[in-house]
Amino acid sequence: MRIGYARVSTTEQDPDYQLKALEASGCERLFIDRCSSRKKHRPHREAAFEYLRRGDSLVVWKFDRLARSTTEMLALAELLSERGCELVSLTEQIDTASAHGKAVFAVLAAMAQFERDLISERTKESYRAKKAKGQTWGRPSAFKDPEAVSTAKALLADGSLTKPQIAAQLGICVSTLYRWFPGGDPNAFDGTYQRRKAA
Repeated sequence: MRIGYARVSTTEQDPDYQLKALEASGCERLFIDRCSSRKKHRPHREAAFEYLRRGDSLVVWKFDRLARSTTEMLALAELLSERGCELVSLTEQIDTASAHGKAVFAVLAAMAQFERDLISERTKESYRAKKAKGQTWGRPSAFKDPEAVSTAKALLADGSLTKPQIAAQLGICVSTLYRWFPGGDPNAFDGTYQRRKAA
């Protein structure tokens, strides 16, 4: 059985061109999501995966309708393979049931791994370069700015906002707020925290 999955980014967009192509390819059941590719939770994509049975094929108009990256697409294809299902893209003309489709996915998987290895190596090189210069790793703390410290002290002293609200306003997490202001006390600012962390 061929199961079709379509996605448009907004509720205003019309998925009709995808649905017609999926129906013309022989899909007997269609699932449609109306959401941005940035959203990890796609209820109808999840429903389509739940509906699939061994021997079925999940058909999409184009791979970017199914996943936002090559890595995500490969992970979904692997999940389908483990369940005995195939993945078909009408636009790319790839079907994992065919030898050609399997070869294409093998190349994509190799390229994705190569990209991950490059990113990892660049990250390590950057870390080594910073360490050699005596620089700390990671994003600079908001509290290296005296103005941010003054704002935090004022908000904590005012008491009209909760600690999570203050942290959100400063663009930090609550644990960071408490590390710099032990106990959430505006007068307990620990200016040595960053130096201790670097040491």
